[in-house]
Amino acid sequence: MLRIVNRIALSITCALLSSIAVMAQQTTPEVTSIDPAIEEIFKQRNPKEYVIASVTIVGNKFFDNNLLTSIANINVGDKVSLPGGDKFSRAITNLWSQNYFGNVTVYITKLEEPNKLHIEIEVQERPRLQKVIFKDMKKGDQDELKDKIPLVAGKIVTENNKQISKEIIEKFYKDKGFGNASVTLEETPSTSIQNASNVTITLTKGGKVRVNNIYIFGNENLTDRAIKKQMSGTKEKSRFTLYPSLDTPLLAPAKKNVDHLLKNQGFLQPSVVLNALDPYFRFKVFANSKYNFKKYEDDREAIIEFYNTKGYRDAHRVKDTVYSNAEGNKNIEIILDEGRKYYFGKFTFRGNTKFTDSLLSKIINIEPGEIYNKEILDKRLGKQMSMDGSLDISSLYMDDGYLFFRIDASETRVYNDTIDHEVSIVEGPQATIKEIRIAGNDRTKEHVIRREIRTIPGEKFSRQDLIRSNREIASLGYFNQEKIGINPIPNQADGTVDINYTVEEKSSDQLELSAGFGGGIGLTGTVGVSFNNFSIKNILRKESWQPLPTGDGQKLSLRVQSNGRAFRSVNFSFTEPWLGGKKRNALTVSLYNTKFSNSYNPYTMTYERNPSSYISTTGASVSLGKQLKWPDDFFSFMTSVSYSRYKLKNYSFFKDFNNGVSNDLSIKFALQRNSINQPQFPSSGSSFLASVQLTPPWSLMRDNVNYSSTEEKYKLIEYHKWRFNGEWYVPLGRPHGEDKNKNFVLRLAAKYGFVGRYNSDLEVSPFGRFQVGDAGMSNQFALIGYDIVAHRGYPVYQTSNVKYNPDQSGASEYFTIFNKYTAEVRYPLSLNPSSVIYALTFFEAANGWYSFKDYNPFKLRRSVGVGMRFFLPMFGLLGFDYGIGLDRMTPGNGIKGAGKFTFMLGFEPE
Repeated sequence: MLRIVNRIALSITCALLSSIAVMAQQTTPEVTSIDPAIEEIFKQRNPKEYVIASVTIVGNKFFDNNLLTSIANINVGDKVSLPGGDKFSRAITNLWSQNYFGNVTVYITKLEEPNKLHIEIEVQERPRLQKVIFKDMKKGDQDELKDKIPLVAGKIVTENNKQISKEIIEKFYKDKGFGNASVTLEETPSTSIQNASNVTITLTKGGKVRVNNIYIFGNENLTDRAIKKQMSGTKEKSRFTLYPSLDTPLLAPAKKNVDHLLKNQGFLQPSVVLNALDPYFRFKVFANSKYNFKKYEDDREAIIEFYNTKGYRDAHRVKDTVYSNAEGNKNIEIILDEGRKYYFGKFTFRGNTKFTDSLLSKIINIEPGEIYNKEILDKRLGKQMSMDGSLDISSLYMDDGYLFFRIDASETRVYNDTIDHEVSIVEGPQATIKEIRIAGNDRTKEHVIRREIRTIPGEKFSRQDLIRSNREIASLGYFNQEKIGINPIPNQADGTVDINYTVEEKSSDQLELSAGFGGGIGLTGTVGVSFNNFSIKNILRKESWQPLPTGDGQKLSLRVQSNGRAFRSVNFSFTEPWLGGKKRNALTVSLYNTKFSNSYNPYTMTYERNPSSYISTTGASVSLGKQLKWPDDFFSFMTSVSYSRYKLKNYSFFKDFNNGVSNDLSIKFALQRNSINQPQFPSSGSSFLASVQLTPPWSLMRDNVNYSSTEEKYKLIEYHKWRFNGEWYVPLGRPHGEDKNKNFVLRLAAKYGFVGRYNSDLEVSPFGRFQVGDAGMSNQFALIGYDIVAHRGYPVYQTSNVKYNPDQSGASEYFTIFNKYTAEVRYPLSLNPSSVIYALTFFEAANGWYSFKDYNPFKLRRSVGVGMRFFLPMFGLLGFDYGIGLDRMTPGNGIKGAGKFTFMLGFEPE
């Protein structure tokens, strides 16, 4: 049977060209014919109005037909004028602009008298991406780029997406220094999936483009070297040659360095000599000479800012150019106009009623005649946050509640080279804190955060309180310290301010699963858990175990170590940081039991397996810490009472004490001041701790005791132990272009310890002394109250002699005095809360002594080295160090023999 369907088509291709097609189709054979009625529509001379009777979408697989009809804006009942109307062409344009279709065609399939048209819209979908194929790229680069480019499997491939991908990849490699990198993209049909395609991305990387020479012209008052130093992201490459580059600058004649060397005895000036040697010798140790246009743009501005700090406020860049030399590297030329040098004149104040002119002048601290420096002025006014913590006018006002305070300095007079300023102040009313809102705490209870906040409703606003609140919230360790948000919302109408705090929770609990070997024990396994945001009051509520009751800021920890029969240790502790809930009174209770069964021979310093001998330590402690208000609230005072019972059975720990029980009852007082800003990677602040640990003076309280008896001598332990620790953290700045929070940080530390006796007729107690050297990990000497003090680059000290003797042997009584000094430079590689990672380099000096008779504070063992720290929330701190003991380097014992690798797990050792 022959079935004929007549239709006239209006179609559009890539160039949006419309056409008319008259077709007839049949099942078989296919015959074409023309419906005269439809053909007549386009032959009539005068346009006629028609009504859309129906709209059908064909060729669509992935999109909703109603959505496409809506986009085309052709609906049943719409009127269209033919010939000459643009209804259909606009529908085609609307669909084409979505970039989802390769072709769109509108057909008139039927004319229903007198003026009803039936419409069919045929779409041809663009191919979808099956996969992206990378060529000539490293696997690591491919993995990184996959997340950056908009070409995603299953999505439609468009010319726009391909162009964007090309630009992203080329920029990626140019930022790596491959300035000539180019990328081609080729789209090919898929052989396995219908209407799909693959995109092959081919990289032509070329060589790295580096900065060859930087030519500076027009600088009469500042040297080339000083200017280039400000270009921290654009550095010249190193060179060592007898035949310097013959490149000729384009913008101005090259400077004659030899003339500068001879002029005014320039050869006596190191900077002039280095500049003269520059064409022949240039050694950049840590400088990255890869050319990056974005960094160069920043460096151009840095040069002008540098001139402004030197008093040249009119300095500007006249012209600059960047071009490739014969080797494909970049030459940079910059012409500067320095202008004249200016100086500060007088400062006058207007609008200040709260503080006097003399006080404000003292804070600005700029005397007439000082070199003009706008950066310094802005810092003293408070327009720029000062990194050194110095006082400025803005903080003076805002710490006293003047949230609506405004300040501006305008130049009132410029005469010769001197500039007078008028400082205009709008004090406004003092703002009172109205509401405190906290968001983002999904697990931590709100009261745990609120009790740390220093901004209290009803009190005056203080910027310093905001800074302190940020520090206290970060110190909890429950939140991403980089995402703590503090947003004051002022309401000038009623003189109040609402403060919104936002936090982002992170995992603070820690799991320790580790194994170790050594220490006379052998293979030892450790299982430990620390719940740092525990809630003990919800421990009996089944619905709170998800998986544990959390949110009240308490800490619960349990740690078990075992080696089977040779060694076993169990530790338990619980801390309530706010006992009673109203004041920062921290209560800590801990219990522990340890048994060590390998017999130690102090003369041969070896361990002998002897199941019938052991030392066992059982103890408990209770401590209460209280935050002080004076001298400031960074101070705290802690009191702790502890009891330890030592039981020895056939154990040769001491030369005259192998069997028996010793009791150690002590009280400890500790005064601490801690202003460190962050617990995991401190970048500012300090910490000081002074403590004394006292046992009762048993020998002075007991009469007629025969201390020649071993049993009586060790029955009741007596000593007094004094400790002082000090640490300082100072930010040193950051590399150009790095995250503003990624500063180099200098850490300085000093630690001292002394153990004394009450009775001069008795020896200093062998318990509670100091072991110095090695990694600072707890060992069998920690069982008898020793403070384990690390010294990287050295094994455990056996004598006070600094000169290293690798054949040194013999028993050690261990030290009653120690000194230790540390200097570290740290740099964070990652501040992500899921993995805080930083690298460090260190210098340490330390030593221990047996008595004041031997004490010499200048007789120290020295070491240098490098290290890494990894803080993973689930596992805590993991650290590695490689130290070189400088005093271990003796003839026949070079750097390799003087080096020592150490690691730490869970905590930073002393």
